[in-house]
Amino acid sequence: MPIRIQHVDSNFEREPLAHPFGFKGGYLTELWQTVALMESASGHATVGLGTQSVLWADSSVFAAHTESGGNALMFALTERALQIAKGTSFETPIDLIEGLVDELLPYARQLTGDAALQKTFVLNALVPVDHAAWLLYARENDIQDFDAMIPDAYRPGLAHRHDRVASIPAFGYEAPLDDIEAAAEAGYYFMKIKIGQPGTQAEMLAKDQERLTAIHGVLGDLRTPYTESGKIPYYLDANGRYASKDTLRRLLDHADRIGALEQIVIVEEPFQDDVEGDVSGFPVRIAADESAHTGEETRRVIEQGYGAIALKPIAKTLSMTLQMAQVAVEHDVPCFCADLTVNPILVDWNKNVAARLPPFPGFKTGLMETNGHQNYEHWDQLTSYHPQAGAAWTQTQDGVFRVGDDFYATSGGIFAPPEHYRNLVRASG
Repeated sequence: MPIRIQHVDSNFEREPLAHPFGFKGGYLTELWQTVALMESASGHATVGLGTQSVLWADSSVFAAHTESGGNALMFALTERALQIAKGTSFETPIDLIEGLVDELLPYARQLTGDAALQKTFVLNALVPVDHAAWLLYARENDIQDFDAMIPDAYRPGLAHRHDRVASIPAFGYEAPLDDIEAAAEAGYYFMKIKIGQPGTQAEMLAKDQERLTAIHGVLGDLRTPYTESGKIPYYLDANGRYASKDTLRRLLDHADRIGALEQIVIVEEPFQDDVEGDVSGFPVRIAADESAHTGEETRRVIEQGYGAIALKPIAKTLSMTLQMAQVAVEHDVPCFCADLTVNPILVDWNKNVAARLPPFPGFKTGLMETNGHQNYEHWDQLTSYHPQAGAAWTQTQDGVFRVGDDFYATSGGIFAPPEHYRNLVRASG
C-alpha cells in the first residue's frame, strides 16, 4: 500500500571540526548535521539524518560562496525536497528519491547559479530525506530488520555477512605523520590518503609525490594480519583533481620508484570530469565515486574500466546505493563504503551496507571508511546521541568493527529513535 506523507519538518546543527580538513583542493572547518522529519497519514513519524559536505559535493559551489553560504544553499535544497514530498505517496523510498532527483537538479542549478552543478550536490542534500523515508517505510510495514527492509531485487548485492568491518581512517593534506603512525600502532590497517593538493597540476603532483614518500616511509615496513600480503594497504583519494591520465601515471611511476606501488590498492576518483575514456590500463584498481550516482552510471564507469565502486548511502542516499551495488555484483566489480565525515548514527547506517557487501579482493574483512573520530571537535558528544552508544559494534577494536550476531540482530541500532535529533523537529501532533 502506498505511504502518504502528510507532514514534514527540518532543522540542522553546526558541528565544528577540530582542525581544517583538507581535500579536493580546499579545506572544511565545520559540517552541518541536517534533520528531516517525515510523518505518514497513518501517524507514524521518523527522523532522518544527513551530514552536508559542500566541498565534496561540488567544489565549485564551495569556492563560490562562504562555507556557511554553501551549507545554507544545500540545506535549502533539503527543505525544498521535503516540501515537494509533502502530500505525495510512495511505494518504496527508491520511487520517492528518483522523482525528487529529477525535479531538484534543475532547481538546484538555478538556486546555486551553477548550470553545471554536480548531481552529488542534490544527493547529499537528499540523504536525510532518504533516511527518513526508509525508516518510515520500515515502520509502515512493521519491519525491524535491515535485511527485511531491502526490496527483493536489490538483496543479491548485499547478501554477504562479514564478522568484521575494517575501520578506515582518512588523512587530509596537513595530517601529521605522527598521527598516521599512531593510527597504525593502534591497529588501523587500511589508510585513506587524500591527494590532489592545492595549486597547479605541476604543484599538485610534486606535493602528492612528496606526501606519498613521507607516508610510505612511516608505513612501508609495518605488517597486518588482515591482508593477504601482510602489508599496510593504501587508498588514495584524488576527488577528481587530476586533469590528465599522464599526471596520474607520473604519480604511480613515483610510487613504483619508492617501493609503494604494490601497497596502493585503490585510487579513487582521480580525474576531472572532462577526462574520459578507458582507465583499465593503470597498474592499480581505479575506483569510481563522484562519477557514479545511479545504477546506469555505475554500469557506464564499469564499461570504462573502473575496477571498484565507492558506495555512500550516507552521501548519495541508500536508494541510489542499492541500485549501484546490484549493478556492481552483476558485473563482479567489488564495492566498499566510503565516508563523508558523518556522525556516529550515520556511521552505522553505512556499516549495515559495508557488512553485507561481497568480500573485496585481497582482504579478509568488509571495508568502510570512517573519519569522524579524527575530525569532529565534539565527537564524544556526537557519540552520546547514538541510541545504542557504547555497544561493542560501535567501537573500533584493533582497526576493525566486530559485527557479530548482536549487530545483525539490532541492525546497528538504526531503528531506535535518536532522541537528541528528534527533539530538533516537530511532528504534527
